[in-house]
Amino acid sequence: MIARFRAMKPQELAAAAFRLRELGIVLALVGVVIFFGARATNFLTGSNWQDIAQNVSIVVVVAVGETMVILTRNIDLSVGSIVGLCGYLVAATLVHHPSIPVEVVALISIAIGLGLGVVNGLLVAVARIPAIIATLATLAIFRGIDAEITGGKNITAYQLPDRFLRLAASKPAGFPALAWIAVGVAVLGAAMLRWAPWARDFYAIGSNPDAARFAGIRAGRRVITAFALSGALAGLGGFLFASRFPTLDSFAANGFELTVITAVVIGGVNVFGGSGTILGVVLGAVLVATISDGFTLLRLSEFWKIFFNGLAIVVAVTIDALVTRRLQEALRRRRAGLLVAPGAGADA
Repeated sequence: MIARFRAMKPQELAAAAFRLRELGIVLALVGVVIFFGARATNFLTGSNWQDIAQNVSIVVVVAVGETMVILTRNIDLSVGSIVGLCGYLVAATLVHHPSIPVEVVALISIAIGLGLGVVNGLLVAVARIPAIIATLATLAIFRGIDAEITGGKNITAYQLPDRFLRLAASKPAGFPALAWIAVGVAVLGAAMLRWAPWARDFYAIGSNPDAARFAGIRAGRRVITAFALSGALAGLGGFLFASRFPTLDSFAANGFELTVITAVVIGGVNVFGGSGTILGVVLGAVLVATISDGFTLLRLSEFWKIFFNGLAIVVAVTIDALVTRRLQEALRRRRAGLLVAPGAGADA
């Protein structure tokens, strides 16, 4: 077993770590289902799992974009504000133009999110502002714009056209429409990270930004691209949020970024950049949504939901740091062994 471990390439070691992480999430999810199934009366009902699927769909869509950013060793804290702002603009557009096609509204929301994401990317890649500072600032700025647009008012479900409200309620092939959209986004995101050369660059930049630049990768452009994708998917998330929760005001999706980042980090995307998979992110999002739903059914206070998200991030980051350190030590020892072996052979 040890010999086999030493013979593995760095990519194989990382892949093995991902598989163990994803298996751990699946086992944790099974344990959570068993626990809440025994404690909460309605937890295992079909309607409750339909609700979980709808809620997790929005998280997955936004988390795929957040994953692109974190892979480049950055972070986007503004996604919750983008979701809230785009969600309100979607609802306001439909109120004032009820005949506009829903697909056009979705594209408008994605375009707005894309523009806001590009702003984040320019602040980080061009202005050289640390991502955590830049996106913390835009989190407040975008939320302030949302508050100014709403003017303290809200939009309720009865003001919106029925064809838009039916989107969240529809279940093609017995599966919520929002979940189908999330599956499509996740598959597309996974395919891009697997086969698109420009998306593979995200891993290289996050693993070693200096080496990536020396290799000819245009790190600045790639970072802007990652933030643009994050913003665009947050815009799509805002559209889905408006269809799922059609009563919207300036506080819509407040704190949503914490849920998204929790799902991404639990899913195995290393906050230090360079590693992670979309499958892990989806599993992380399902686990977070399932636990949140269980807390709600048990009528636990909002404090415990926030506490869990914070604790989960700390634990996941600690595990990532330990695993990364162990992998680096193993690779250093193996390289040292390879350097010593030829010398030993020559002496003999």
